[in-house]
Amino acid sequence: MTAAAFPPGVPPVLAGQVIAVTGACQGYGRTISAALARAGASVVLVGDNSETLAAAASVLEAGGGTAVPIQADVSVPLDWLSAQNRVLEIFGALHGIVHLADRRAHTNFTMLSEGEWMDLFNNNVKSSVAIAQIVRRRLGGTWLTLVGPHLDERGLQVHPQRGALRGLVEHGHDEDLRLNLVLPGRASSGDESLDRPLADAVLALATPALLHLRGTVLEVPLPAAPRGRVVDPALLL
Repeated sequence: MTAAAFPPGVPPVLAGQVIAVTGACQGYGRTISAALARAGASVVLVGDNSETLAAAASVLEAGGGTAVPIQADVSVPLDWLSAQNRVLEIFGALHGIVHLADRRAHTNFTMLSEGEWMDLFNNNVKSSVAIAQIVRRRLGGTWLTLVGPHLDERGLQVHPQRGALRGLVEHGHDEDLRLNLVLPGRASSGDESLDRPLADAVLALATPALLHLRGTVLEVPLPAAPRGRVVDPALLL
């Protein structure tokens, strides 16, 4: 989690960048946060479990990175706005946001209750639209990368979510937003080495060399996780 992987005298590719990661206390949020910290970014860990966030931030700090935990329920727009304002108070800037919009259903489509559907909608679609809108109003130039519903989720309920996120990303240029979408091949394994291809895709989109990219949807194949190792992030909340 330090800059040691970079050649001597060469600054990390994301040095000086402040990047917020939602859902940062579990699953892909942890892996992505670690990758961004290794690349030199100051990482803001956003989530709704203060103790887990603090522990994750301590790990990044111990490895030589810069990490700040901020508790917020990003499915509530005012919570996200409060977190965003806190980032600006601490760092004076917010260059990018990685938003985990990958909540999974616990039941099949036929048995999905209204409450479960609304939970999926709020955590995956509503939160993404709200963050994009707040960024557009207050932070011109800040990029937003969404991590959408996993490609191994086959229930009918996942297609309207993916479709909404694709539409948001592909037409974000209408509002001069830099939006991209990454779709993991499966849920997080909890093993950083197995989940690294997803973090690499997010990291590539964050690099200054690719700042011009917007409206991109990347499907990221991942190696199969050992049986029993795949972690549903929703179960860790």
